[in-house]
Amino acid sequence: MSAIITEKFRQHNANQFVESFTEAAASTYYLFLGKATAFSSTTTGGTDSSPPTPADSPEDEFRSWDSMLGAKLITSSDIKYAAPRRNWANGTVYDMYRHDLSSSNTSTSGSSNLYDSTFYFMTSDYKVYKVLDNNAGAAFSGSEPSSTSTSPFEAGGYVLKYMFTISTSDFAKYGTTDFIPVTTDSTVNAAATDGAIESISVTAGSGYTDGTYYSAVYGDGTSAGTSSGAIVRITVASGAIQSFGLTAGTDTTVHASGTGYTFGTVNLASGYTFSDSTLATASAMSGSGGNIEVIISPKGGHGFDAVEELGGHYVMMNATMAQSENDDITTENDFRRVGLVVDPTNFGSSSVATGSTARQTYALKLTSLSGTFDADERITQTSTGAIGKVVEWDSSLGILYYQQERFGDYGTNGTTGGYVAFSGANQVTGATSGATGTPDAGADSAVTLAGGNSLTFTDGYANPELQPDSGNIIYIENRKPISRSSDQTEDIKLIVEF
Repeated sequence: MSAIITEKFRQHNANQFVESFTEAAASTYYLFLGKATAFSSTTTGGTDSSPPTPADSPEDEFRSWDSMLGAKLITSSDIKYAAPRRNWANGTVYDMYRHDLSSSNTSTSGSSNLYDSTFYFMTSDYKVYKVLDNNAGAAFSGSEPSSTSTSPFEAGGYVLKYMFTISTSDFAKYGTTDFIPVTTDSTVNAAATDGAIESISVTAGSGYTDGTYYSAVYGDGTSAGTSSGAIVRITVASGAIQSFGLTAGTDTTVHASGTGYTFGTVNLASGYTFSDSTLATASAMSGSGGNIEVIISPKGGHGFDAVEELGGHYVMMNATMAQSENDDITTENDFRRVGLVVDPTNFGSSSVATGSTARQTYALKLTSLSGTFDADERITQTSTGAIGKVVEWDSSLGILYYQQERFGDYGTNGTTGGYVAFSGANQVTGATSGATGTPDAGADSAVTLAGGNSLTFTDGYANPELQPDSGNIIYIENRKPISRSSDQTEDIKLIVEF
């Protein structure tokens, strides 16, 4: 038994994902940054120069929560459909749109699947065109197209269909070297006709009588096989059927596009070709070896739904991490992990979080200070035996941000493997800096941070804002270390393929 996952199914899933951002009972999505400590063979596996590939497992989800630094809410204005980027360049051979590509009927480039073929391109001014005919696989030869006509037009020897223009703001936000955002142009959509025949493929043959002929397109279209349905205008010169184009008298053209076709055929035999477009006067072409193959438009017609037509089953999310983001995402340490979590809850609650940002590090308000804690150093607490790693040390406010990952000497005891939380007014010591401090048991108020946000402590302790291990992590990506600074903004784009 053999089977495929259809493009329709992939698009359906992508559509459901996008719709989940806008429905009344929409899920809440947060993009998170994590992993301030280095990848290593004794913990996560891999190295900073060769990050490990995340496993699709509960363990990697738990680890992601342990090392999460902060998160930012993704809204409906931060998400777009996307398709692979294919740039226009003169002299390039592009594939053409065909409805019937398969392993036995491949594109010019050899693709057996329409959505893997290069049947569309984007110009330098972000206009996107679909190739309806590629001049028998020749290279595009001419100026960069710029037309926004809703009708097919010729350029560079090709027949093109204008689809849409990407706005400069959308391209800046969502464009990458590999993907472009995809939208449907309302004017192009309104002009589309379901089941219209807009292109054909011609085999020239030989020995035909020169002249102009008309032939009905048979099939399942409205009034198929009659003068009221689709009609092809056939041009024969030097005994050969001329290739498809848009110039009547020179090219073989679509005289009438018809409607409602999901399949169609053109019969060139005697009695099926005529000298007039009303198909009243039969006119035999003679000759042999010629063929006219009907190319069926996508459902709704070309340009009706650009997202589906161009294989936009990719969803792109963009989040900009500007500086410390309400003091919730550290600028004093690097990160190595990016992910997406759905419907996390507020710390200690079953309520789904809705805040624009969330800090995910634990924090201590220290007193009796000595020395300066170093980022990533191991810290221990006397009496409790708690172990953690420093994420950030705010010396001006005496706040130590830390994490406890589930590895020996990162957050658990290196001998027993046991986890102990930091607690009480017990001294905390940095392993490499030698710095010390004691949690301020009297600190039970909100502290105003550098960015104007506040952080409330209870007996000198503050918890993360999201409940660890809540919601569902649906995306994890490990990267080489990315450093942050107080004047830096990260523009993060996630591409999810369905």
